[in-house]
Amino acid sequence: MSEVKDHILVNGYKHVLYAHKKINAEESIQNSKDFQQWMDTRRSIREFSNQSVPKEVIHNILMSASTAPSGAHKQPWTFCVISNTELKHKIREAAEAEERETYANRMSDRWRKDLEPLGTNDVKPFIDIAPYIIVVFKRVYEHDQDDTKHNNYYVNESIGIASGILITAIHNAGLVTLTHTPSPMNFLTKILDRPSNERAYLLLPVGYPENPVYVPDLKRKPLEDIAVFYE
Repeated sequence: MSEVKDHILVNGYKHVLYAHKKINAEESIQNSKDFQQWMDTRRSIREFSNQSVPKEVIHNILMSASTAPSGAHKQPWTFCVISNTELKHKIREAAEAEERETYANRMSDRWRKDLEPLGTNDVKPFIDIAPYIIVVFKRVYEHDQDDTKHNNYYVNESIGIASGILITAIHNAGLVTLTHTPSPMNFLTKILDRPSNERAYLLLPVGYPENPVYVPDLKRKPLEDIAVFYE
């Protein structure tokens, strides 16, 4: 039996020993069931409390999001965290302007009909009320110190995974959020003065829900409608 080392070199780069925590099949089944049931309690919330959230919680959920896999480990994301009242209101005004145009002229009748059960409209008070707004930016390319441009890899896939982990981390922290994607979103790049290599991807209000708060009585698709098994 070969010696297990704490690290090895691969192409001259250090690879460390992965510490895998083994559990038995019964524990795996129970853990996966518990996690699924807990995640099924996650909902998109549009009515927020203005109750403050410890900044350390925001730090922790962002660091959780940053554990996402990414193309060539380029980590092509920037998370802009806004708590400034005036800046949040400026974002709300710009977002609502885009939403008014979308609801009035960009949406098809079918799209509007599909949104009716959710009760959405072009008014977005949660941007003002939630204690934090997180705007996720994807970094399409990078600049070296000599201004040489290098494209990142699988940027949309990487940022999508990071956003999913971020939403899960928000839920785990006992907070709520809403995936808001006013389109186009380039107003966020301008308002937040982001560099040319960044593109706004997602806006997430983060905080506690208003009390009481009501959500649509929606049902998730069953397993047979979302998965195909090849055995």
